[in-house]
This record gives sequence, structure tokens and C-alpha cells, in this order.
Amino acid sequence: MLTALVLAPVAAALVVMAVPSRRREIHLPLGVALSVIPLGIAAVLFTQFESIPDFQFTERVDWIPQWGISWYLGLDGISLPLVLLTVVLVPLSLAASFREITNRHKEFVAFVLLLEAGTLGVFVALDLFVFFVFFEAILIPMYFIIGIWGGERRIYAAIKFFLFTAVGSALLFAGIIALALLHSAQTGAPSFALDDLMALDLSPTTELVLFVGFALAFSIKIPVFPLHTWLPDAHTEAPTAGSVLLAGVMLKLGTYGLLRFNLSLFPSSSVDLVPVLATLAVIGIIWGAVVAIVQSDLKRLVAYTSVSHLGFIVLGTFALTSGGLQGAVIQNVNHGLTTGALFMLVGMLYDRAHTKEISRFGGLQKTMPLFAGFFLFMIFASIGLPGLNGFVGEFLILMGSYPSLPVWSMVAAVGVLLAAIYFLWAYERVFTGPVDDFAQLDDLTPSEIGILTPMALLIVLLGLYPGIILDKISPSTEAVLDRIEQVTAYEVPEPGRLGDVFVGSDVSGEAAE
Repeated sequence: MLTALVLAPVAAALVVMAVPSRRREIHLPLGVALSVIPLGIAAVLFTQFESIPDFQFTERVDWIPQWGISWYLGLDGISLPLVLLTVVLVPLSLAASFREITNRHKEFVAFVLLLEAGTLGVFVALDLFVFFVFFEAILIPMYFIIGIWGGERRIYAAIKFFLFTAVGSALLFAGIIALALLHSAQTGAPSFALDDLMALDLSPTTELVLFVGFALAFSIKIPVFPLHTWLPDAHTEAPTAGSVLLAGVMLKLGTYGLLRFNLSLFPSSSVDLVPVLATLAVIGIIWGAVVAIVQSDLKRLVAYTSVSHLGFIVLGTFALTSGGLQGAVIQNVNHGLTTGALFMLVGMLYDRAHTKEISRFGGLQKTMPLFAGFFLFMIFASIGLPGLNGFVGEFLILMGSYPSLPVWSMVAAVGVLLAAIYFLWAYERVFTGPVDDFAQLDDLTPSEIGILTPMALLIVLLGLYPGIILDKISPSTEAVLDRIEQVTAYEVPEPGRLGDVFVGSDVSGEAAE
């Protein structure tokens, strides 16, 4: 089923490319329809998924056996939420592109579907060579999505995006090859399989060097401060679908990599470098929030919020507590939904006004009440209003990180207050007061409401019933912590389980047990 999940978007892209270019009215609707197929496969996987720490639905076939490379796929509670997020955002992103994309529809749809295939491959690959192939392949469709359908500075943004992430990919590839050679030296045969590489006996120096290489690669992708400078430009210039998928799923490749590979392959260095990663995460939280406050471009403001929000995910990951890791995983999903929706809303506004300058707007809640309502709802979710999904992730991260990183978590909490400032001040300037230049803008259309409503419903569902995901996340994150405790002197702080008070309530069933 996992092979079908990964290859379904590729097959869909080929079908779309086979449609004649003159039938441009078919390309986007066909892309939306075909992108529902991976969603259906993922829904089946979700219903059959068991709340256990083991990888499920595993597939392993030798690909290049003399090099130790295999087609090795699997799904656990860390990757499942990100797979679900991906298959939800792709059809919604394509549906949101009907008015914006006016040329080369066929190629646009194909690139989005290929991006989906690569992203799904990253989340289910358990062979590091296969993982790297997907990790690298994703750069190509996103480069063209930004470079062809982006804004005025799209070429600059696309090249900057590609160069930054290519440097990270080079570091990652070097680290993966080194691990395979070490496996060959210790066992007599190379292997890229994650479980084989986890059994390696690494010297402290070797482990530290490899940890730094992997961490730099994933930190560029997230991006972690100070490696974040490519992100605002890419977001600002990308078309709406590109921004949604960039924020919603592509940035999660980095946070996923830190949790999946750095913690599992290099547990000792992960423990030793907690202060470094946690410090960079907190700086990113505060820096991203402060810079967002002073932005004059609405889309750029939302872009900088990603730097801040992703800092919370990195902090939760390196808190090395149950609550912190669970919060990091679910916050990946929460950020993808809320920030993805905000980028869609900004795109809808730009399509009407042809500007993103905050100073040009005012009083839009009088002329666009439905638009204003959805925008305010997504803001509340982003700043962590109780009852919405953002609260769950931030609560778990802050409560989970406090026992092991008390100073860092207290500073990070300031980021929650700053989020309220930059979002609510932006809302005040755009939506309240007298109507300025744009008194006749149309409100949301039925199709736009249909795109935003599923995202709003998921935000409420995860806010009121987070156990639907946390039940499946918990065994896998506990397995990561168990491994760290087994191979290092680190002990998960018992107060760190305070986050389990939330996780282990009725909404989470057996998670705390």
C-alpha cells in the first residue's frame, strides 16, 4: 500500500501530462480529482493503523543489493500524521489555484503532483538512500513552481531556495554514504537500512561529526535560525499553492529528519547538543516573531511566522521528553493546517486587490465579512486559542520542555505573546477601521468557502479531540526516548511526563498507559 501511495501521484502526473495542452480547462480539475486517490489510500492506512511503536505496512525489496540499497518503506506514529497532512493539503492547494494560475496549467499540476510523490516518499522511506533520492527530488518541482508561476522576483527566490537546500542535501548525502561505509567496515556488507544503521558502533567523534552534518542539512530545510533567510523570499514570490505546500509539508521534512534520524542514529550527540539546538530554536521563535511584527507585506508577515512556529517544534524535539516529542509531531500538523490556510487567504486577497501591502487595506470586515471571519479564525488557531489545534501543540511543547529546559521554555513562552501581537495588529490594520482603497472587493465565493471549510473543521477536530492523532503518535515517540535511555546515560525527567496529564486524559485513551 505504501508503494501505491507514493506512485499514485506520479501516475496522476503522467495522466495530466497526456491531456492535450489545448484542453487547458481540464488540467486543474483533473489534477484535483486524481489527487484524491492518495488521500483515499492514506485514509485506509489510517483506519488500519495500530497504536504500537513498530513500523507498519512495511515493504522491503532489494534494489541494488551489491550496494546494500533496498526499496524499504514503513509507517509509524511519527510519519503517519505527516502523510495525512500531505494528502489533505495537495488537493486543496490545487483547488485554490483555479483563479491564480493562468498559464501552463498542465505543467503546474504535474509539478505539484510530483512534489506530493516526493514528499510522501520521504515520510515512508526506511532506506536512507531511498530517503535521500526523494529528499533531493522534491527540490526540482518546487524550484519550477516558484520560478515559473511566482511573483516579480521569482527567479531570484527560486535560485536562492535551490542553492540553500542543495548545500544541505550535499551534507546529508555525505553523511549517509559515511554511514553505509561504516556499516560495511563493521559487518562486511554495506547497508542503508535505518534499523541496520542504528546498530552501528560509532566513536564519539564520528557520531558528533555525522550528527552535525545531518542536523545542518535538516536545519536548512526547516529552516532554523540563522539559516532561514531563503524562506521569506521563497514564500513571498511563490504562487499560493507553492506557499501552502512549502509551509505545510516541505518545511516538515527538516523537523521530521531531526526526529527520525538525528535522535535515532546519534542518540549520544543528540543529548550532548541539546543546549545548542534548543538555543537556536528559541532564538528563532523570538526573532521570527519580532521580524513578523514590523513587516509591511502581509504574505511576508505570514512567512516569518513559520520561522517562529517551527522553532517551537525544534524545541519540543530536543526537550527529549514525552510531552515535548508528542507536541513536536502534532504541531507539525497544526502548523501545516493553520499557516497553509493563511497563505490561501492571502492569495485570495491578492487575487482581488493585486497587492499585499498592509497599509493599502482597512475596514475589510465590512465589505468581506466571510473572508474576515475565516482569517480571524485561522489567526486564533495560530496563536493557540484553547479549543483549536494550535493550543494542543504549544501546550505539550512548553509543558514537555520545562522539566529539561526550564529557561528555554520560559523564553519560548514569550513567543506565544508576540504571536498575538503580530497577528492581531495585522488584523486590526487590514480588517478594522474605515474602508480605504478597496471598498468593492468581492467576498469569498462558494468554491473558496468549500476549500477553507475542511481545514477549519480539521483545526477544530484536533483542538477538541487531539487523541485521534496522539494515540497513534505516543508509542513511536516513547520508542525514541526508550532507545536514547538505553544507549546513553540520559534519563527522561519524570516531571517531563507532566505533558502526559493532557495526553493521558480521556481524549488519548491508552497513550499514557
